[in-house]
Amino acid sequence: MTRLALALDAAVEDRLLADLVEAGHVITARLIGWRDVVDCLDRVSPEVVLVGAGRGTLSAELLSACDERGVRLIALAADDRDRAAAAGLGLHEILDDRTPWHEIERLVSGGVQVPSRIAERPAPADDGRPAVVAVWGPAGAPGRTLVSINLAAELAAAGHRVVLVDGDPYGGTVAAALGLLDEAPGFAAACRLAGAGAFDRTEFERLVQRHTAPRASFDVLTGLVGPSRWPELTEQRVEATLAALRAWAEYVVVDTGFSLERDEELTSDEFAPRRNAATFAALAAADRVVAVGIADPVGLSRLLRGHAELLEHVPPDGVDVIVNRVRSSALGIDAHGQIRQTMRRFAGISEVTMLPHDGRAADSAILTARTLREAASRSPLRTSIRDYALERLAPVPDRRARGFGPWRRGDEQVHARHYAGGRVDAQ
Repeated sequence: MTRLALALDAAVEDRLLADLVEAGHVITARLIGWRDVVDCLDRVSPEVVLVGAGRGTLSAELLSACDERGVRLIALAADDRDRAAAAGLGLHEILDDRTPWHEIERLVSGGVQVPSRIAERPAPADDGRPAVVAVWGPAGAPGRTLVSINLAAELAAAGHRVVLVDGDPYGGTVAAALGLLDEAPGFAAACRLAGAGAFDRTEFERLVQRHTAPRASFDVLTGLVGPSRWPELTEQRVEATLAALRAWAEYVVVDTGFSLERDEELTSDEFAPRRNAATFAALAAADRVVAVGIADPVGLSRLLRGHAELLEHVPPDGVDVIVNRVRSSALGIDAHGQIRQTMRRFAGISEVTMLPHDGRAADSAILTARTLREAASRSPLRTSIRDYALERLAPVPDRRARGFGPWRRGDEQVHARHYAGGRVDAQ
């Protein structure tokens, strides 16, 4: 199912409409001209815009607007003049307006995503950013999934192509939190293909689901829906899958499992599948590990013990600590100071990111299956996660062309609008 906005000649739309609906796609808007399409992109959040290639429905402004938002643009040309005009703008996907629906369908939902413009796009520079971010936390629901989802959202909003992976071998919750279909675990399917050497870009596009939001869309590989399929997440398969994703996305955020227990110590069969292999593989592949704990005496105790175990598998300088749900009611006066003192005294941790307790914002996000950026954009919780993401994970976007996704043209005005009211100044 794909969300489409249409701006087509009436005869072409009438010819395609029945097939489009029968294929299960959602029409978010039926419009007349390219200006109407530009005006509605943020409001209806289409994944694909299908337009006529004539001057009334296709323009450089529409192409740029779709580029900024990572929206796919497909044009249907009535004649050679329209085709030449669309190609002159740099549009790649141009079809004849008499093309049968089954050929258009391949581009709308089955084809590999390609950039709208024909251009030479250099690979992102090696600027030291953490391409793979593993979010880990001890038992007790400290907020791993909440942090994972909203880090992915903030990185996507900063103009990066992001893949969110639900790698919890004990059962995933990312799909439910974002309102995505979870009948088939996308990450497990990707791991099976990677194990057979068959996980390529086409298969990735087939398995991934898209969380669509204005200027902050990102891809999701959903997790296990039950406990029976964890043997599919072997260490070698997970390593191969994350290596492939690293090549296709600027950031890969992995929601890991909680357990750091070595299964082989509990059994004499050294070749049996390991329940926690996926967690160890994600931690080993990560450029940055985010350790999340909860701000109460029990949660901090678990975080301290878990952090000591975590350092047996990853270097200390690759770990950031986030303490979630900070509130005086659980820790007394000066909760922030007590957390800093506790982490410094018992774990030697001097830098701690603290997320305020904001139950209303978190409830609103889970109720509406959205990110905090969408559900409660001004909440202190969302602001704290955004500040961490932009300070510790994402460099200020450069002005060179990117690969697939928003901000490919990187103009200063978009940069200034994005950071308006935030922590970073556009200069």
